[in-house]
Amino acid sequence: MHTHEQYFAVSLQVLVAIPFLLLFIFYILAVVLSNRKKKRWSVYRLVAWNMGLLCVLLAVIGPIADRAHTVFSFHMIGHVLLGMLAPLLLALGAPITLLLRTISVPIARRLTTILSSRPLHAVQDPVTASILNIGGLWLLYTTELFPMMHEYMLLYVIIHVHIFLAGYVFTNSIISVDVAPFKKSYLYRTIIFLFALAAHAMLAKYIYANPPVGVSKTQAELGGMIMYYSGDTVEVGLIVILFYHWYKKSRPKFHIRKEGFAISTNKKFTVAGTDIEEVKRLNANSGMSYREINEWFAKQQAKAHTSKKR
Repeated sequence: MHTHEQYFAVSLQVLVAIPFLLLFIFYILAVVLSNRKKKRWSVYRLVAWNMGLLCVLLAVIGPIADRAHTVFSFHMIGHVLLGMLAPLLLALGAPITLLLRTISVPIARRLTTILSSRPLHAVQDPVTASILNIGGLWLLYTTELFPMMHEYMLLYVIIHVHIFLAGYVFTNSIISVDVAPFKKSYLYRTIIFLFALAAHAMLAKYIYANPPVGVSKTQAELGGMIMYYSGDTVEVGLIVILFYHWYKKSRPKFHIRKEGFAISTNKKFTVAGTDIEEVKRLNANSGMSYREINEWFAKQQAKAHTSKKR
């Protein structure tokens, strides 16, 4: 027979899972409505979104969530699923872009106004997102907050919601696959991401050597390794996506024409691939061109010839 505490725990898991089940339904409906009006929505985005929701559900309900209360290694598996893998997959689903394709133009304009507000702009900055995400984890695992989380259910829910939302905002601020009014440069995002990656790895090593309150040394070592190696796997995925979009945006595009290959970028090139503007700049910095030198000599000769006649 289930005890009152077990019944409460199961009820809490179901309550936490309901919003994500609703997100699954709303996303499918949005895809259907969007496909009727516009170009068909990407299948891989649909799959990524559903896989992300599955990762969330695995972390908050079922055996992983049950054992996470007493076994630290299971807690860390839930952390990787909820705070790292699920946010990456959900960000690839581009829900804001899908929503803007589905709703009416007046409502879409209001939504973009909200997304462009200063508070959301500040939160979407990779520095702020990194502090909320990685800084929150350091606070959780190096203070009394971790044992308190398992004593108070409300605190338990708040912390898990924070882990998920902070992970999603951080992931979206780095890869910026979805619509964002203020996108930072790829170099800026890469630098901040490298610092965040280092801070996450340092935390995993710290947990390995300094078990959180109430966690055995064996479980801390296992949990630290799960956080380190599983986290690295997800972070490699982030790096690949970030660099792919960076390359895709900056690479020159070649088009085949009758006279040969032409490069299509913001710059002007010759058929041979010479940057015309760059040649002009170098010529300007190097003094007179060959044509200008000939003209100058011609003028000097004309002046000398005129002087002789006089």
